[in-house]
Amino acid sequence: MENITGIVNNIETFGLVDGPGVRFVAFLQGCNMRCKYCHNPETWDKNRGKEWTAEDLFNRAYRYKGYWGKDGGITISGGEPLLQIEFVTEVFRLAKEKGVHTTLDTSGQPFKNDPAFLNKFNELLKYTDLVMLDLKEIETDKHKSLTGFYNENILEMAKYLSEKNIKMWIRHVLVPDHTDDQAGLIKLNKFIKSLKTVDRVEILPYHTLGIVKWAEEKLDYPLEGVPVPTDEQIKRAEELLEIKN
Repeated sequence: MENITGIVNNIETFGLVDGPGVRFVAFLQGCNMRCKYCHNPETWDKNRGKEWTAEDLFNRAYRYKGYWGKDGGITISGGEPLLQIEFVTEVFRLAKEKGVHTTLDTSGQPFKNDPAFLNKFNELLKYTDLVMLDLKEIETDKHKSLTGFYNENILEMAKYLSEKNIKMWIRHVLVPDHTDDQAGLIKLNKFIKSLKTVDRVEILPYHTLGIVKWAEEKLDYPLEGVPVPTDEQIKRAEELLEIKN
């Protein structure tokens, strides 16, 4: 196998929220979307970050296998990892050779229902145990306003994963007055329930910890003044999405 390289923004050696168990998490560089609440805007630019070979990244991760137990493993996140799909595939291929659990954390924006992309995507899925899919907004026009892109292809990707029997966790960032309306959450719940391989649904409460990064990147923060959701708002959203804690 050729020495496939990728651009990595950062790594976390003891991740606890990026898939089951304890995870080694690699955050790849590059993302097309411009989410108004993004807490990692430094990952947008494809020309930043550090180059790794797939073998070097896997070998670095594998040092920590003693911490993973039976549930942990490797998660590749972003940025948007599907923009470096060949690199992710090779890291995951190496992982599966060693019996390591693999999780893809994606927003799905690069997904295309065309043969060229699907050939690469299907190869990746051979080595992927779990996809954590961030469904940012169910209404396509609101999704465009929130992220800069429509979401039809993302919803299509969720259906595709379901048809391929790929296990999914669905995540939804709850932003007051942006992604928390009752009708939208009911529609999102109906869509999620139409998928047959969703094991878990999570609400990620909006937070403002990333504002300092927007300032560091000399970017105007578009949600200035938007409050974090209250416990009551989170509970209400969990009820509408039928999340049982």
